[in-house]
Amino acid sequence: MADAARPEGRTGGQLLADALVANGATHVFAVPGESYLDLLDGLYAQRNRIELVTCRFEAGAVHMAEAQGKLTGRPGVAVVTRGPGACHAAIGVHVAQQDSTPLVLLVGQIPVSETDRESFQEVDYRRFFSPIAKWVTQIDEAARIPELMAHAFDVAVSGRPGPVVVALSEEMQKHLAAVPDIGPQPLLPPHPAPDALPRLMAMLETSERPLAILGGSRWTPEGRAAIRDFLVGNDIPVAVAFRRQGLFDGTSAHYAGDLGVGADAGLVAKAREADLILAIGTRLGEPVSQGYTLFDLAGSQPIVHVHPEQTEIGRVHRVALGIVAEVNAFAHAAAATPRIAAPRWSGWRAAVRAAREAQSKAPEYEGPLNLAVALQELEKVLPADTIFTTDAGNFATWPTRFMHLRDGQDFLGPTNGAMGYGVPAAIGAAITHPGRTVLCFVGDGGALMTGQEIATAFHHGAAPIILVFNNGMYGTIRMYQERTYPGRVSGTALTNPDFARFIESFGGHGEVVTRTEELVPAFQRAKASGKPAIIEVRMNPEQVTNRATIAQLRAQAGKR
Repeated sequence: MADAARPEGRTGGQLLADALVANGATHVFAVPGESYLDLLDGLYAQRNRIELVTCRFEAGAVHMAEAQGKLTGRPGVAVVTRGPGACHAAIGVHVAQQDSTPLVLLVGQIPVSETDRESFQEVDYRRFFSPIAKWVTQIDEAARIPELMAHAFDVAVSGRPGPVVVALSEEMQKHLAAVPDIGPQPLLPPHPAPDALPRLMAMLETSERPLAILGGSRWTPEGRAAIRDFLVGNDIPVAVAFRRQGLFDGTSAHYAGDLGVGADAGLVAKAREADLILAIGTRLGEPVSQGYTLFDLAGSQPIVHVHPEQTEIGRVHRVALGIVAEVNAFAHAAAATPRIAAPRWSGWRAAVRAAREAQSKAPEYEGPLNLAVALQELEKVLPADTIFTTDAGNFATWPTRFMHLRDGQDFLGPTNGAMGYGVPAAIGAAITHPGRTVLCFVGDGGALMTGQEIATAFHHGAAPIILVFNNGMYGTIRMYQERTYPGRVSGTALTNPDFARFIESFGGHGEVVTRTEELVPAFQRAKASGKPAIIEVRMNPEQVTNRATIAQLRAQAGKR
């Protein structure tokens, strides 16, 4: 609800800070800049209501805000300065776009009077961000701050959630305006059409091999429980979309695995056999569709697609039934629908689950460290409310294949494959939920892209535990290199520090793991320390993926 207009004027900087409060922001992740000094002053006045998190790199700041948006369903907020700051921040905006995460990025801007002169650090943000943001605007009049900021927050959570960018002209932040604050627009979420669930259930009644794929963002715990009750109650096997492992209990007899980059061939084969796909919340994008090859674009394999954004339904694949609905509203409506009395596909569901169980069994790996076994032992001692974050790279397929999230745990990962996401996302998660254990998975490449943000964790009292998988290379690119140009190693080897000593230099807890049995005790010591921690897992560089060695990739390439 809007506050009454204040008789005295406020500066633009004060209005901006007050607008953040009015729209529910609790944290602002920022790298300071001279282009928004007045906003910083406004945030000082609101320091008891908004925590200003001082970061070391703009990409890290936006990743932290994006992680908060994932966890809370409310827009995460980041503030960066103009020019180079905004350019550094762009990767986080792209993550939020492809992950459908609500985010508001505020960017300092040059004075309006200097526009189009190629002034110092000038960028046209409407042109720069428009391909990767839901909406880009610029505030040049202080009196319009409440209106435009409220709309920015509304847009970020509407339909398919995503990022909004708001540029703030420098002099506007000094101007006075006597205007009321404006909060979020109260809305009822879009519910399924009256005949949506009856039609879905009629299609399910005639099915013999249904498969659900869960994805999307802004799921609430109640919504996840409701969709679980609907799917389990109807004995439907459930896959999750790329890096959405937190949406369904991985220990359930109905869990089929993740359908994304590096998906198990057994699950992909089952998805091809399915005679009904229930795509709930997820986009049917490139990772889920296995490069747009898994489903017939013309719709010969029936798909029911549930999504909050109508334009996503049928965007690539023609579907048998499109249901425009907010994911939690759909979940509750589905859970209230009478179940099918005697599903015919219990054998199918068991076969899908068996494929998942087969691929999650730990193979024998050469050397003293069997990472698959170590991760499965670690899984047993993790708290029930652990938040996992992951970076991008081949290392990420190890926990995805061999570990199972449970109800109450969360998983944050960049579906756009952004390296450098894991560490700042873990810090953002730890700041958002200081009472929960946060465990980050990151490769040695990604660890040095944004690993300096560990300083932010110390500065703000956050204590994530970071597992650095060190194999001395950009492993994903080396894998592709060996497949295409076997033996011709170029540009993928890395020189790394001692990561344990790196965090010890900040005053944190460092460990090095080289053997299977060392990981769980190292984690327990790291957790007991109460400090930010790095556990460096030194991997066998020959085992470049969890399914193949470099020698095997070269041999396969030689046969082609």
